[in-house]
Amino acid sequence: MPEALEPRRQRRLSRERDPIEATIDLHGFGRFEAEDQLRAFLMGAHARGLRAVLVITGQGRRGGGVIRASIQEWLQSHSLRSIVSGFASAHRRHGGDGAFYVTLRRRGA
Repeated sequence: MPEALEPRRQRRLSRERDPIEATIDLHGFGRFEAEDQLRAFLMGAHARGLRAVLVITGQGRRGGGVIRASIQEWLQSHSLRSIVSGFASAHRRHGGDGAFYVTLRRRGA
């Protein structure tokens, strides 16, 4: 089950000591389309052997974004839990509350 990133790993990503290898921006998608886009993106990234990606959700109007509110549920869903190892809110330079770092498991692990 994916869980919060360990603080050290989150700090390494925010300071760009560990590379963010791919980014997806879910702005402008509806809830269901955004979930499909996220699933396809993460499965593709995992298949390519990527370990850390940035998911931009936006904050929504007045901070109540549907995509942002759903991301944790999606990352813990049955279809993604085998490839997602952890996630955390991004640093301000990477989108802050409107973005998440997502770490992926090693292929074959």
